Amino acid sequence: MASHDHARSRRPHDDRAEPRPPAPDEHLVIVRFKGNRKSYYHNRRQVSLSLGQHCVVEADRGRDMGVITYIGPGHPRWWREAIHQGVVGVARESDVARLPDLRREELSAREIALEKIQDHGLDMHLVGVERRWDHNKLTFYFLAEQRVDFRALVRDLAGVFRTRIDLRQIGVRDEAKLKGGLGLCGREFCCTRFLPSFDSVTLKMAKDQQLPLNPAKLSGPCGRLRCCLAFEHQGYSEILLQMPKVNSEVRCDGRLGKVRKLDPIQETATVQFREGDAEIVDLPVSSLTFDRPDSPSSRPNDRRVHRRGGRRDKDS
Repeated sequence: MASHDHARSRRPHDDRAEPRPPAPDEHLVIVRFKGNRKSYYHNRRQVSLSLGQHCVVEADRGRDMGVITYIGPGHPRWWREAIHQGVVGVARESDVARLPDLRREELSAREIALEKIQDHGLDMHLVGVERRWDHNKLTFYFLAEQRVDFRALVRDLAGVFRTRIDLRQIGVRDEAKLKGGLGLCGREFCCTRFLPSFDSVTLKMAKDQQLPLNPAKLSGPCGRLRCCLAFEHQGYSEILLQMPKVNSEVRCDGRLGKVRKLDPIQETATVQFREGDAEIVDLPVSSLTFDRPDSPSSRPNDRRVHRRGGRRDKDS
């Protein structure tokens, strides 16, 4: 008799205890599956692997197959999931040859599921279908504004497909990741191409990056704040630590001015000088002398922030 799964959290291993540290010669592997779904695996068998290669991995009560996108020491947070599932081996040509058949089965399953959803009168939007490589599981991803009682639907689908049925309610960011597409920058979605997980994104990150607080420009196609604001934030923060604050005083060639705007990418500051006609000029930060009172290295007689390629000017 076919069994079924209930909708689950998208991060099922977050509540598990920290795993034991892996041996130096044991690597973590990130594998990408259909719909840009990614997961972490422990190569405890020390299988010889290469990036871009198809491999077979352990799955919930079965096995799955995907493409290797990362091999290495990994991050401690990734190991919380990887330690519980491992790489079985490299996929054979006959295994890879089955993928087109799986995609055709998924298209058929989608049509049937859409009919069943309509028959049950459920207020849910079917986003995608994924047939596991070993045929032991069929996953349906859907969006819904509210909680959906899909128990009758699961029983109906299990009776049709005679396999385990998993209905997963996802968010709009997950939908964008599954479908893929091009962002405002003209490149493939970051969540689709390389981001292993979603991090929280805030407007403060945009403000720290000197971006205009315009929701239309800061939001991605999913309608949420763009993921790049989060993963680029650390880089911006490190640069800004080496730059003067907006509205702070700076010196350049003996002239005193006030910072009006910063450009972290170009590492320049827009400075308005006090003398004469209050000239406004864009200058490299390396040419400026400024106070940084929060720095232990700041001294009254040498207030130049140490930067590569810059000068060390002393106040007169």
